[in-house]
Amino acid sequence: MNADLEGLAGKLERALATRPEYYVTLRAELRPLHALSDEELRDFANARGWRVVKRIGGRQIEFYNDAGLLLRDL
Repeated sequence: MNADLEGLAGKLERALATRPEYYVTLRAELRPLHALSDEELRDFANARGWRVVKRIGGRQIEFYNDAGLLLRDL
């Protein structure tokens, strides 16, 4: 994983610790995500317990805490 993606993962982790969703709309944040294939993007999110949704033709990528993973751990 490159440094930009690691930094973004940290930012997403901090944001999703305090709220259920985070919308990535800034070009600098979208750039490392667009470098990933759809499958890699899903794997990136799933490995961290998140869901991902692309919107507006890829100009917005939404990350959500995956409640299904939380329920499976109980």
